[in-house]
This record gives sequence, structure tokens and C-alpha cells, in this order.
Amino acid sequence: MAGANRAQKLDSFNFRVEPELKAAFTAATEAADRPAAQVLREFMRGYVERQERAAFLAEARRASLIVAAAEADPDSDGAQLQRELDANFDDLMRDEPDY
Repeated sequence: MAGANRAQKLDSFNFRVEPELKAAFTAATEAADRPAAQVLREFMRGYVERQERAAFLAEARRASLIVAAAEADPDSDGAQLQRELDANFDDLMRDEPDY
């Protein structure tokens, strides 16, 4: 394939930072023998992953609260199903022989 060996196109990300922070960060990455850009990309990926996880958890919590509210209604389908399951379980336990 002709273009298979070409590197992925990357965008630049320019931002301002205090000179002291830049110097300390550069010194830290050099001491770790790691390119500063690589470390920044890792920080960015980690931040994005944490934000996505937080959004997922917030949505899961929201959905859980909706389900819990619906289940609190004794006339809901879920409440009816739970009563049926409980009754079936009780029947099953009555039919079990004692060992």
C-alpha cells in the first residue's frame, strides 16, 4: 500500500505556561529521559479518559435513579415482576425437600 508507511498527521497544540513551570517540567522530563511532548500527550489522554469515565458514571447514576424511582411505584411493571419472582421463589422453597 502506497500510504501505509506514512506517519499519522498530527495537529499542533500551543498554549502559554509560566516560565518556572516550563523549566521544571522540561527538567523533569529530561531527568526521566522522556520527550516532553510524549508526556503531555499522555496527560491529555489520561484527562480525556477520566472525563469520559466521569460522564459514563454520571449517566449510569442518572439512569439508575430513574429506574429506582419507577420501581418505587407499586403499580410499575418492575414492581409487579418482583412480586411474581418473590412468589415463584417462595413456591420453589416450599417444594424443596428438607435434607
